[in-house]
Amino acid sequence: MTRCRLCGSAALASVVDLGATPPCESFLAADQLDQPEPAYPLHLRVCTDCWLAQIPPLITPEETFTQYAYFSSYSTSWVEHARTFVADAVQRLALGPDAFVVEVASNDGYLLRHVVDRGIRCLGIEPSVNVGAAAREAGVPTLTEFLSPDTGSRVRAEHGPADLVVANNVYAHIPDVVGFTQGLRALVADDGWVSIEVQHLLTLIEENQYDTIYHEHFQYYTVASAIRALESGGLALVDVELLPTHGGSVRLWARPAEVAGDPSHRVADVLAREKAAGLLELSGYSEFSARVATVRRDLLRFLIEAAERGETVVGYGAPGKGNTLLNHCGIRPDLLPYTVDRNPYKHGRFTPGTRIPILPPERIAADRPDYVLVLPWNLRAELVEQLSFIHDWGGRLVFPIPELSIVEVAPKEVTA
Repeated sequence: MTRCRLCGSAALASVVDLGATPPCESFLAADQLDQPEPAYPLHLRVCTDCWLAQIPPLITPEETFTQYAYFSSYSTSWVEHARTFVADAVQRLALGPDAFVVEVASNDGYLLRHVVDRGIRCLGIEPSVNVGAAAREAGVPTLTEFLSPDTGSRVRAEHGPADLVVANNVYAHIPDVVGFTQGLRALVADDGWVSIEVQHLLTLIEENQYDTIYHEHFQYYTVASAIRALESGGLALVDVELLPTHGGSVRLWARPAEVAGDPSHRVADVLAREKAAGLLELSGYSEFSARVATVRRDLLRFLIEAAERGETVVGYGAPGKGNTLLNHCGIRPDLLPYTVDRNPYKHGRFTPGTRIPILPPERIAADRPDYVLVLPWNLRAELVEQLSFIHDWGGRLVFPIPELSIVEVAPKEVTA
């Protein structure tokens, strides 16, 4: 990669090089284990002109998202997050029965189902054939497409302009930032709103969340770089909210530039935090690579010492971030014999690169391991409760990020 995909600058500086890994959602079937597996460099750089952090676009969205392994509805906390967002947005924007809501990258309808329940007209735009089909089966109108300026214009012509366009956890997933943003502008009414949730680079750096760097995530935003990205498509940032989701995200509220007005004080506050953290100069990125190396050494040391003591460690979850961690650390079935996941699509498959078997969650109770390594660490509160049953045999949870921590779980309270 020689130029920034947002501003075109050649002033790109290295942040961390994680080597080469397979695409994080390319789970292997058993009959693929003797076949070659492509791996691609995973090198994060930052543009020192617009401060957009980015990796080279070595795989296309079509390769990743036409058939997708991630179904949002399998996370209880994520569905509740979506329900709360819909309730708050309806109140904030006074969305009535005549409103129209569009969600881009709507997955299996986990969010729009709450819009449907309120009797508000909506449409999902979801490129993955399999998860889009699940959304339609759940009663959520869904178009199987990637968003582009042309797609946005066609949807607007057919359905009318959207009062609210939602783009949660997709703004990092598209290499054509400018074209995607123009697509959002094409969808939204001239006096409408766009709400975008994306992981915040500030917490990624501060909390050592390097496993969220993977090939599906082409860029990583500060609010400062998000403002530049929104401007490229004719949108202006008017408000922000800092969220705990995905280890630390930012919700960007934007409007067409012509009607946006002045941004809220919260925008200025977050921009000041980013500047104080050094993210608008190279100093803020200088120690990140060394802290990443510490995570790798600590996790490997724990797994090797546990194996030498004859203790068993299994995994929980098979998220994309987990595959970055497993590949960067070089963890294989000798140190982690299997992981489990609630998504039946992944059962009987193997993690990309490291080829660790993925089994149903019931396997943990059957095997009673000494430790459970939690790969979706961003769901910590949900999973500490969900996995409280391992207390029955003295099992403990292991969280690798932001630093290695071993957690004694409390027994689940039984209510009368």
